Amino acid sequence: MDAACPVETGANSPPANRPSPPVSIDFDRYAERGENGTFRLEVTVPDIHCPACIKRIEEGLKAHPAVQEARVNMSTKRVRIAWAGDTVSANDLAKALIDMGYDVFPFEAASTAQAAEDRYGRELLLSLALSGFAAGNLMMLSVSVWSGAEGATRDLFHWISALIALPVILIAGRPFYRSAFKALKARRLNMDVPISLAVLLAGGISLFETFKSGAVTYFDAAVMLLFFLLIGRYLDHMMRERARSAVAGLLSLTPRYSEIVNDNGERQRIAVADITPGMVVAIAAGERVPIDGTVQSGESEIDCAHITGETRPELARPGTKLLAGSLNLSSPLLVRADKPAADSFIADMVRLMEAAEQGKASYMRLADRAAAIYAPVVHLLALATFLGWLAFGAGWQPSLLIAISVLIITCPCALGLAVPAVQVVASGQLFRHHVMVKDGTALEKLAEIDTVVFDKTGTLTLGRPQLLPDPSFSDRDLAIAAGAAAHSRHPLSQALVKAATARGLVPAPVTALSETPGRGLEGQFEGQSLRLGAPDFVDPGGGRNTHGGPPADKALSAETLQVWLKIGTSPTIVFQFEDALRPGAKAAVNELKARGLELHILSGDRTAPVAKVAATLGIAHFRAALSPADKVAAVTQMRQNGRKVLMVGDGLNDAPALAAGHVSMAPAEASDVGRAAASFVFIGENLQAVPGTHRIAKAARRLVTQNFALAVLYNMIAVPIAVAGYASPLVAAIAMSSSSILVTLNALRLRLFRFQG
Repeated sequence: MDAACPVETGANSPPANRPSPPVSIDFDRYAERGENGTFRLEVTVPDIHCPACIKRIEEGLKAHPAVQEARVNMSTKRVRIAWAGDTVSANDLAKALIDMGYDVFPFEAASTAQAAEDRYGRELLLSLALSGFAAGNLMMLSVSVWSGAEGATRDLFHWISALIALPVILIAGRPFYRSAFKALKARRLNMDVPISLAVLLAGGISLFETFKSGAVTYFDAAVMLLFFLLIGRYLDHMMRERARSAVAGLLSLTPRYSEIVNDNGERQRIAVADITPGMVVAIAAGERVPIDGTVQSGESEIDCAHITGETRPELARPGTKLLAGSLNLSSPLLVRADKPAADSFIADMVRLMEAAEQGKASYMRLADRAAAIYAPVVHLLALATFLGWLAFGAGWQPSLLIAISVLIITCPCALGLAVPAVQVVASGQLFRHHVMVKDGTALEKLAEIDTVVFDKTGTLTLGRPQLLPDPSFSDRDLAIAAGAAAHSRHPLSQALVKAATARGLVPAPVTALSETPGRGLEGQFEGQSLRLGAPDFVDPGGGRNTHGGPPADKALSAETLQVWLKIGTSPTIVFQFEDALRPGAKAAVNELKARGLELHILSGDRTAPVAKVAATLGIAHFRAALSPADKVAAVTQMRQNGRKVLMVGDGLNDAPALAAGHVSMAPAEASDVGRAAASFVFIGENLQAVPGTHRIAKAARRLVTQNFALAVLYNMIAVPIAVAGYASPLVAAIAMSSSSILVTLNALRLRLFRFQG
């Protein structure tokens, strides 16, 4: 087969690494014109941070009659808009987003948006640390007041508390105030509006009480409220970073610049984004292929492991089709570009991943509805409480204090921590067992699965050829083979050298070596000719049935890889390799099957080795020779059939399927893109990390359900008490904090669950 890697086609995907836009942006020049008078625009909106934002943006854009589609990807914070006709422009739609209270950048200016997002993450972390430090100190001061301090001593503690709390309230609360201000400016409500009101009113009334030497202040309540809320906000921010890093990892697989060769042989270095079909690109050994193209001259080995999952490099020669992202191993090549960078394999992978991420937005709809209801209900309840107490003759200050108590006591901290508290404990438990959690919703999704899909190479197997023990060759034979193989970068050559080193052997001196890419090595050993490599290279006459050929039981099979060695007229020596199963693979598969999960293998490798692994592990469902798009289609079909799929894979070819699964997992030695796209990453070779993580996820789901029940019960009891005036802001803050502590303590019970059954 001439093709080094399967050729994929895909839709346009915008080039990366474009310069930041000017302050004043003309969005019309970023709009793409389609057929029949249609237009498309992609923008980045860094301020998207909750499901309510999705609803607000999509509904606001669709209010324009010409808009046909408005889709928000919450993970990557991108908005795709499609419209027809000239009644509305890209600038009009961008202005509509700005009027809603959002900062907007063209997608090509994503670097600016990313910089803003990075600043936001740092601000959240600083605010979290500041509020946590202040909360601890304020609680110590409050204990003195609660213990009976009076008069000047009590006033001193209140002033010290004010000096600590007021700067913290102003600084640490900025993420909430800014969001609330933008919402109010756009004449809408969000969850940050009641939060901001409660914190600022509690701080203001506390300062008022301090000035008049009042008995009670609520500085500790305001700061504690900020601390708990910032925990949830920062966890959410970290979850969003995962999807953006996955796409960035894909784009990093192609270089930014490459050399093209003119018709007169002159070379010129240009940006990969400027390469057009027909240009000839020079690709040196060790460089990645920047575009999809056809080899024009040269022969070399191409590593497609990140694309097909195949561990064995393929031979590239004139006429061979290459895909962007594959690695040139041994010799320079001249490749004619078949597509621009925007249509390359890597660009298509980005499109597949983002399409899969977009599909996940449906899981946020329930939270969307809750967010839409929460803010107006809380405001109306607090306002009704204030007006009601005024109507019953209470003064403005008592009425306001009761209304503040309602705002604080109804703060959804317990509900907000019901999931994050369990996630933090579960993440720590998994970390102790060398499993990293990268997606904030991954544990919940993993507990829901009914199907597990494995890639083969690098997932069920180690992805590294290993020499099989065989009494037919001696240590001397292996040392000679290692002496020749040491001069090659081929994975099988490296496996020979590694096997010899493991036996304590010193590679024999082989001289006059030369390598034929994709075929093998030839040289001299002790005055005799030596050949090491593919069977038809070592013995072109097909010597299996001639004198000196290998034994009949060593005939080439589709399940094993072979390297032949022939020295002079001596009998041919056969070294056989196989991709060994991961440690714990059999036990992991058996445990998952015992839990009633349906298991599949989807692999880009050849049918024979995939079938062998499936038979060895007892997995009934398997498919081989699949492209990345085929894998995505298979996983998508399972999900359309109602299956909840855990995708376990490791390579670049698995990244879109990892994103398309209900949840995903990858080993730490996976490609950078595979790790970035996965929801979980396990360190080490043992595959029992998969059922172990599933066990913790199931336990976490039970605790989350219990936490929700505790939070609802708290609100059913606490809210009527606050409305009735039996809870001061301090008592409300203590009650709110107590409910948060209760769900946190319940989450800590997860430490008692074992990683493996």
